[in-house]
Amino acid sequence: MAKAYEELELKDDFMFSVIMRDPKYVKPFLETILRIKIAKIEYPEVQKNIDIAAGAKGIRLDVYVEDEKHTVFNLEMQTTTARNLPKRMRYYQGMIDLNILEKGDDYNHLKKSYVIFICTFDPFGLGRHIYTFENRCSEDIALTLNDGTVKIILNTKGTLDDVSPEMKRLLDYVDGKGVSDTFTRDLEEAVQSARQNEKWRLDYMTLQQEYRERFQEGKVEGIKEGKIEGLREGKIVGKIETLYEELHMTVVEIAEKLAISEEEVQRIVDAL
Repeated sequence: MAKAYEELELKDDFMFSVIMRDPKYVKPFLETILRIKIAKIEYPEVQKNIDIAAGAKGIRLDVYVEDEKHTVFNLEMQTTTARNLPKRMRYYQGMIDLNILEKGDDYNHLKKSYVIFICTFDPFGLGRHIYTFENRCSEDIALTLNDGTVKIILNTKGTLDDVSPEMKRLLDYVDGKGVSDTFTRDLEEAVQSARQNEKWRLDYMTLQQEYRERFQEGKVEGIKEGKIEGLREGKIVGKIETLYEELHMTVVEIAEKLAISEEEVQRIVDAL
């Protein structure tokens, strides 16, 4: 069951994308995570849709911005545990690169990019607040490929002393532990203000209705096919994809709702 609009927190996709529409929030958010200074955030694109080709699986990015050096930053909230998270990040990175290049453009025009997932769980179970990945030589880890891509996974449940106090307070706030400094207080005030915005409330309700319709379409398409493959593809896979990726329900919740085993749900989730 989707949350009521009044209950949305920063860690919810819709609220996160709404708050990050304002450079005064996304700029310090990125600066805190990356420990860099950004002079200017340029033309933020929130919930940017990327569809490379007809029939291809498109993606909707929570937050997609560039700085004054044209470095690309993609921020994603992830509140449901997913064993396919690394593959998803790889897919996002590839789609972003293809989107950056115009048809027939030279690959030297690819921009430096960061794909950053903020997770409310520890995907590796090592207790770190931050996991940073760059392409390096296996034989000499000091040698980087220097391809301009960085993937970062943040863990709000971290236990190690591995990040700055400012970043720890930010991750704690995302995790629901309340405000503890000026920036988290600003974020909380922005969330409270957004909850009063009637246009955004309507946008959220419209989006939830679209998800519900897509959920029902899966069932109809499966019946139309009149065969096991169509039934599974439409009725089961389609429903699970909507519940998991759009409504952010857990594997356990989906299994309960659809009356199928958790193992079956997990198998389909891993293949999405």
